[in-house]
Amino acid sequence: MVTDVKELIGQCEQELTSREYTQGRLKIITGTWRDLMEWMVLHACGSFNEDIGFQYCNETFGSCVLSGIEKKDQVRLRAVRMLISYQKDGDFEFRTPTMLYRFSGKSGNIIEKYLEHLKNTVCLSENTLSNKRQYLLAFNAFLESHFIELNEIKLDTIADFYSKQSYTLASKHNCNSTLRLFLRHTYDNGMTELDCSIYILPDNYNKRSRIPTTYEEQEIRNILAAVERTSVSGKRDYLILLLACEYGFRSSDIVNLRFDQIDWDKNIISFNQHKTSIPVDYPLLASVGNAIIDYLKNGRPDTDTPEIIVSNESAKRGKKLCKTTIHSIVAKYMRLANISHWKEKKHGPHSLRHSLATNLLKKNIPISIISTVLGHQNTESTKGYLAVDINRLRECPLPIPALTTAFYEV
Repeated sequence: MVTDVKELIGQCEQELTSREYTQGRLKIITGTWRDLMEWMVLHACGSFNEDIGFQYCNETFGSCVLSGIEKKDQVRLRAVRMLISYQKDGDFEFRTPTMLYRFSGKSGNIIEKYLEHLKNTVCLSENTLSNKRQYLLAFNAFLESHFIELNEIKLDTIADFYSKQSYTLASKHNCNSTLRLFLRHTYDNGMTELDCSIYILPDNYNKRSRIPTTYEEQEIRNILAAVERTSVSGKRDYLILLLACEYGFRSSDIVNLRFDQIDWDKNIISFNQHKTSIPVDYPLLASVGNAIIDYLKNGRPDTDTPEIIVSNESAKRGKKLCKTTIHSIVAKYMRLANISHWKEKKHGPHSLRHSLATNLLKKNIPISIISTVLGHQNTESTKGYLAVDINRLRECPLPIPALTTAFYEV
């Protein structure tokens, strides 16, 4: 691990150049690094590490995460965190976190033991654990900042916690479930004298009441047309968008698509869905097959990685992409395609999945076939898309019967 700050900055500058950062952004970042070196000399810091970086951020910006940071300091904060993440992992972190992902205090210790229990005893998946960890981190930060012990939790505590969060109804519902199970666990195992889970009130949330975000066929065509397909990254991004638009693949299935899942002789793509483990088969469309070939010949780095789509960035070159990168790529081309109000709507790969289902429905494709295309286990999972077919809904209302009472005026 490189601890000399000048050497570390030199490596990071080369990485910024290879990623073609703009001159304006480079000026801010390198200026921040010079300020950091001057601060280290002033504080007699011989080498750079995470603690030094966080200390500088806390003193200079007031925090080492985005929460509470003024907008003018956000890029400078990211500049310091670039050095920290590059030193640790050989790459820049994907985005600056809004909160410090560390548990603290007595409640934090109890939460960490609870998560270990869920991992080792309950055997929850890493995705489920990550989801729970997100809500418990926020709850731990709230308790510690307000000097509240677990035994002191009341109904007002929970209400005040939610008032400080910007959760959607779905997120609040998931958080409710996480906190309720955690607080019940602490009581059942003698960590608290009171069962504070009773203060987590039912929210009566119904996920079926949500109308999925969808985009029209022309908007989908505009998104695909916005890709500059002559560049290396463009060839990769175009393939990613085709998989999401033409098949409705989830981001997890896109990043895990392997060479051995394609039968070129039979023109079939076959795999078990990452989310459900349900096996699915898709015809290899000519547009997708050509995009894969173009990417392999002219865009994919030389690598032994079994997954088809890999990173172009120097630090992760040839390695499998992460799901968050897929989301960023879809959002990027929605912006370039000037899609109306895309920021106010869902704008990740799942919105393209919803769009595929809805646009098929508009073409009178049977719900059973749409369910097969999406890889749903049954049609009940697919029926949620019926809510967005306005033309079909107009055919459903029953006529209002004639009034036979004098109570109402006609």
